[in-house]
Amino acid sequence: MESVDDWQAAIAEAGELTGPIAAAVVDEHGDRGKRAIEAVGEGRVKRYRDFTVVVGHDDEYVVEDGECNCADATYNLDADDPSERCWHAIAVDVADAVDAVDHHDMWYSEVREFL
Repeated sequence: MESVDDWQAAIAEAGELTGPIAAAVVDEHGDRGKRAIEAVGEGRVKRYRDFTVVVGHDDEYVVEDGECNCADATYNLDADDPSERCWHAIAVDVADAVDAVDHHDMWYSEVREFL
């Protein structure tokens, strides 16, 4: 598997995140892929009415249309290379593919101040 589309297609075909598919995610994205898979397995991808949020160890990160507000995405990734993604954005893709998003019927923009 060489690209993001390949592992996403493999998940769609298998209907789950198998060991070889998880290995392909890690092969493509390294530590970011590993952290993404861990976040999905721990139920840290949450979808609100307005945003999808990934709960990190120090903060929560908003992922919208594949873009994330984290420092890694802002400062470390090549914006011209769509294969370079932060682990939060990868986690959203994986969680969506395996139907592992934790849905919350509320507005994140309203509950964020209480978290």
